[in-house]
Amino acid sequence: MGSISLPDMAVGIIHHCPTTYSGSHWKYDKNLCLGRRPPIFRTASKRKKNPFCKPHWLCKSRTRIFSSMDDSGDTFADVVETSGRNEVLNIEEDELMTARKALSEAQARQEAIEKERDQLLEKLACSEAKQQEYIATILHEKELAIAEVEAAKSLFDQKLQESVEEKFSLESKLVLAKNDAVELAVQVEKLAEIAFQQATSHILEDAQLRVSAAETAAAEAAYEMEKQIRDVTEGSILSIVEQSKYAIEKALDVAEKAGEHATKAVSEFTEGMNPLDELASIQSKNIMLQGVVNDLESQLLLTRSDVDRLKLELEKAHAHANAFELRAKDAEKALLEFQESSKKNTLQKEEEIMSLIEKMKKDSSERKKNSSKAFKAELQSIRDAIGAAKEMAHSKDDAYLRRCEALQRSLKASEATTKMWRQRAEMAESILCKERPLGEGDEDSIYVVNGGRIDLLTDDDSQKWKLLSDGPRREIPQWMARKIRTIRPRFPPRKIDVAEALSSKFRSLDLPKPNEVWSIAQEKPKEGDILIEHVIEKETIEKKRKALEHVLQGKTIQWQKTPEQTNLESGTGTGREIVFQGFNWESWRKQWYLDLAPKAADLSKIGVTSVWFPPPTESVAPQGYMPSDLYNLNSSYGSVEELKHCIEEMHSHGLLALGDVVLNHRCAQKQSPNGIWNIFGGKLAWGPEAIVCDDPNFQGCGNPSSGDIFHAAPNIDHSKDFVRNDIKEWLNWLRNDIGFDGWRLDFVRGFSGTFVKEYIEASVPAFAIGEYWDSLAYENGNLCYNQDAHRQRIVNWINATGGTSSAFDVTTKGILHSALHNQYWRLIDPQGKPTGVLGWWPSRAVTFLENHDTGSTQGHWPFPRDKLTQGYAYILTHPGTPVIFYDHLYDFGLHDILTELIEARRRAGIHCRSAVKIYHANNEGYVAQIGDTLVMKLGHFDWNPSKENHLEGSWQTFVDKGSDYKLWLRQ
Repeated sequence: MGSISLPDMAVGIIHHCPTTYSGSHWKYDKNLCLGRRPPIFRTASKRKKNPFCKPHWLCKSRTRIFSSMDDSGDTFADVVETSGRNEVLNIEEDELMTARKALSEAQARQEAIEKERDQLLEKLACSEAKQQEYIATILHEKELAIAEVEAAKSLFDQKLQESVEEKFSLESKLVLAKNDAVELAVQVEKLAEIAFQQATSHILEDAQLRVSAAETAAAEAAYEMEKQIRDVTEGSILSIVEQSKYAIEKALDVAEKAGEHATKAVSEFTEGMNPLDELASIQSKNIMLQGVVNDLESQLLLTRSDVDRLKLELEKAHAHANAFELRAKDAEKALLEFQESSKKNTLQKEEEIMSLIEKMKKDSSERKKNSSKAFKAELQSIRDAIGAAKEMAHSKDDAYLRRCEALQRSLKASEATTKMWRQRAEMAESILCKERPLGEGDEDSIYVVNGGRIDLLTDDDSQKWKLLSDGPRREIPQWMARKIRTIRPRFPPRKIDVAEALSSKFRSLDLPKPNEVWSIAQEKPKEGDILIEHVIEKETIEKKRKALEHVLQGKTIQWQKTPEQTNLESGTGTGREIVFQGFNWESWRKQWYLDLAPKAADLSKIGVTSVWFPPPTESVAPQGYMPSDLYNLNSSYGSVEELKHCIEEMHSHGLLALGDVVLNHRCAQKQSPNGIWNIFGGKLAWGPEAIVCDDPNFQGCGNPSSGDIFHAAPNIDHSKDFVRNDIKEWLNWLRNDIGFDGWRLDFVRGFSGTFVKEYIEASVPAFAIGEYWDSLAYENGNLCYNQDAHRQRIVNWINATGGTSSAFDVTTKGILHSALHNQYWRLIDPQGKPTGVLGWWPSRAVTFLENHDTGSTQGHWPFPRDKLTQGYAYILTHPGTPVIFYDHLYDFGLHDILTELIEARRRAGIHCRSAVKIYHANNEGYVAQIGDTLVMKLGHFDWNPSKENHLEGSWQTFVDKGSDYKLWLRQ
């Protein structure tokens, strides 16, 4: 037979398998039917080979179905030519008529099947339209539900924020009022003390000045009088003596002359001269001597009168002195009376201030109670709103699930309908193929069967079928989307006859996209499905709600918790310090101050209170521990401006800046005449007199050292007054001008702790730590259990400082090295207390695991890497002041773990003086209660505080790290 042209809507042909006649039976050519020899197709126009046709269809029926689609609607025809060259088919005319009759019947049945198929397609389209409408309704209701949930969440957030802000404002007001009261009391007390001191000192000074002036005047007057009397008496006596000597000399001269005259008179008398004249002359001379003696007596009387006058003046001076003494006594009485009156006034003012403070406390407590009641009421309303929101969300979730179930049922019904349609189409095809009789010229017979739709949908190996059955696994690329659009099936309208089919045009049926329909019906929905997106969104909202409730609960607990009163002591901080060592051994290789400053916000957020800076001074070694010019702060870590900026950044986030100061030794900058480096430069230009004399390398001229010798640099003699004064002035300069708040003291074994006490009292740091690193006790290479001698040496140094400085708890670090390797019994001493300085003096114990010396690139004594989390769980939950090393927080990936442990320490209110009660310490594990609200466990020991009868209250697990550690908080 010839070829037949197909109409526009025909997209496939049916071709009889070649047969041969043997006797009275027709035989199939199996090689051709099985596709071993592909048939040759001839078409009126160019035709693409259908990639969705598979050979297994040939085994089902005698027809072969081909699919071909042309979007332009061009008419095409398929011509089938038999491949057998030598086969001759002789078909009789009656058999051909019978075949045509069977074909017409098959066409009639085909039309009926097509009508039924069109009806099914209409029903499917209606169901799909209803399904789309239902999906749109569900999406709209979902958006409404989400909007309501968002509104409830925003209302909850707003109320939560308002309550939190109000709580914080009340707390801030209370704290400010308390601080104002305390400051007022302190100021009043200081003013009263200053006024009393000024008044008493003024009066005492005035009285003392007056008494001293009076005594001085009296003493001067007495001295002058005595001097005058002495001068007068000495002068008069000397004059009298001289006059007497002169008179005696004259008398002797006269006597000699008289004797001579007597001798002469005798001689003359003997010689016949008259002696009466001589006697007369002698008498006249005696009269003259008598006059001289009278004059001397009159002068002596005058001198006596002068002495009496001076005595009267002396008595008057004594009277004046007595009067001054009486006035001084009166002044002392007045001073005593003023002191008593000032004491009375001070006591009265103190009573008034105390009453005022009590009144303020009562007012603040009443306000606190009122605010607490208001906050509780608001919290209850928020909880009610949360409950209502929960119920509403639960009801909407139920409705949403019911709608999703209905959608799934409708999808299943659609799939069942589609499956039934496929089965019917296959049945029709099989019937058509089975009932079609064979006749002559079957190779030219062409039949239209549904435009190739059956083959497209039932081909298991088709990529389109996989896409429809499995759903999209990932986002579809553009090229694949374009290809899918090109091969998407197009359903023809209802066909009545060939003429109508030739003249009609059909439109494609808009089916739902695979990621909207087919993936929902799968047992395991894929990513991107609408249902899964709803579920994930609901889970996200639930997580946010739980997080908000968790935060609200934490804020409430924090607000209701009464802060424990701690006595602030010089150099020991607030008792709640958490120190962060902000450098390692290699930090000097970078612009470290610029790298450290941006981390202030993160450190403050996780709960750190103090940052330990590297040594800031110019140094011979780049790490800073060989300082030279103490006032030169341009070091390997950065310039002095960068240092100040970094400290200011720490202060802006409420962090203390601890400076690492090296006081034991200092590197000289000049050589002495004999070539020894012992002359220092810079502002502190010391010489050999500032170096201890027992330092063997630097020829110091000072006193012997009060500690151990550091042989790498000159050891400073702190017993010198000028050295201590210079160091105190330098420390105050670091505090006031640079901005440091406290000190980390390097190598304090080199000098006595009494000097440290003097430096701390002079510089008044907020916190101070001494590095007293000493070796622990070992026996046969194993750590001894008893380390009392080691921790006693550290405690002795703290005692030498008068308790003004803390010290690194090297004992606890050394014990943790061995204890965390299933030797937890090392963590309790015979008295049931923690080992190390932590058990004897916890408020002065600074616990740590590693620093720049023990770890980093030096690694002198590194902590076991696999035990770091257990070690931090121990020191961050126990009393003392814990230190976190830079490498562990930012390089070892422990940021979240340390943040969680610090949060547990904060919630439990643990401070440096918290009590520790150890319940278990053996090879299996360690259990202890710290304070009243935290219990921690180390190791694989099975223990739970809720099962212990002696532990009251409800305990909730806060951190659970399995066999490493576990924390519980009391509710």
